[in-house]
Amino acid sequence: MATSSLAKPSFAPVKTRRAFEVICEQIRSQLAAGTLKAGDKLPAERELAVEFQVSRSALREALRSLEVAGIIRNVKGTKGGAFVQTAEPDRIVQAMQDYVHLGDISLGELTEARIALQDIIVRLACERATEKDLADLEIIAERTKRETSVEARYHCAAEYYGVLARATKNRIFGIFVDSLSTILHEFVQGPDYETLQQSLIESRFKLVRHLRAKDSEAAVAEMRKHLERVHRHVRKNSKAAKG
Repeated sequence: MATSSLAKPSFAPVKTRRAFEVICEQIRSQLAAGTLKAGDKLPAERELAVEFQVSRSALREALRSLEVAGIIRNVKGTKGGAFVQTAEPDRIVQAMQDYVHLGDISLGELTEARIALQDIIVRLACERATEKDLADLEIIAERTKRETSVEARYHCAAEYYGVLARATKNRIFGIFVDSLSTILHEFVQGPDYETLQQSLIESRFKLVRHLRAKDSEAAVAEMRKHLERVHRHVRKNSKAAKG
């Protein structure tokens, strides 16, 4: 693994009963400052324990906590050790999904957040989408027409919105879109769930035409109308499933 070419991280001694929390904070601070980067290897346990002036057990507790959080990964073997992890969007998606479950977020709240987010994404896509982005969107929309199962159409929809987010050239939007798609997937499962109407699929072709024309107002209006119909459809099916 490559090590950072920047200055070696310097840690201050820890003098607290909850030493592992302070160790975690210091390592996170080094990441924020750029002194530690993805792929960097942390010093050996013995060296870190001396520098932090903590016991090996407190240090190991901190490293375990960082590993669970996805900040580092422990590699065994002669060339092993604790390495700073690369960013994994899936962890953010899972965290948001857990938050929704624990916080009892309603379908209405998800709908409102999704519409607001897509307004921004569509406007940026109007400015930044490449011909490849637009062609990919049309290919996915065309494939959706041939699918008949709920699950297959869901995956087409998730892929469509993922490409639309990609067209913004801002990866953060992709993470948010993937998170919402994963959460909303739970609302479109079940043997009795109805597939989307043809008019909803045709709306995706209309959106691409507006994007190609760089008509942001028409594109935003089409997306908003589409999502409102989708969520009415989801709400109806969710109520039917509960009933």
